[in-house]
Amino acid sequence: MTQPTPLMPHATASWLVDNTALSFEQIAEFCGLHILEVQAMADDLASSKYTGRDPVRAGELNMAEIEKGQADPNYALKMQKAPVTVSRTKGPRYTPVSKRQDKPDGIAWILRAHPEISDAQIGKLIGTTRNTIAAIRDRSHWNIANIQPKDPVTLGLCSQRELDAIVAKAAKKAGLVDEAGDDARLGDDREALIEELRAEREAQAKAATEAAQEAEAAAWLEAKRAAEAADEG
Repeated sequence: MTQPTPLMPHATASWLVDNTALSFEQIAEFCGLHILEVQAMADDLASSKYTGRDPVRAGELNMAEIEKGQADPNYALKMQKAPVTVSRTKGPRYTPVSKRQDKPDGIAWILRAHPEISDAQIGKLIGTTRNTIAAIRDRSHWNIANIQPKDPVTLGLCSQRELDAIVAKAAKKAGLVDEAGDDARLGDDREALIEELRAEREAQAKAATEAAQEAEAAAWLEAKRAAEAADEG
């Protein structure tokens, strides 16, 4: 079982780059980052974006563990205390700023693919307001020309389990599911369809991740070459 990553991996990596002699590989492995990200921090291409976070003060590492790593480049740092995650139990669903622009696309997808889902359920699932949902439904939204229906799971706005649960609940309430008959007869087909859709979404998410990593690596290499050319000039 792999150990958890620090609570703030990029900020922790930035601190380790600036304050230790650990190798890029060790820092990347401990923080759960790509080695190119750590190299970019060391070259000041990315570290300026993050305020360093001391993992020793946070209790995730101690100096003895850091010294072991500095003495042996092949040594894998061991987390001393797993970070405590903070969970929200009340209030509206939180969506990272980078994902908020995707909300209208996710809402449009649900309205088209699952009209049986109520506005209240969509609002709880995506973390949006009824006014926004209504504006997208009647196409009066200010950005309607650029809204493209996209699966909210693929967009990272909710999990597949959350979406499946709401779809099932809405279908049952709307009378689209006859537990005594239809479920038994169509259960296998429904499960097969869900598995097919899930596999498709996973493939799309994997392709998007790989494309992002390749673009990030290419950008880093281009910046490094530009820096080297500037130094030579």
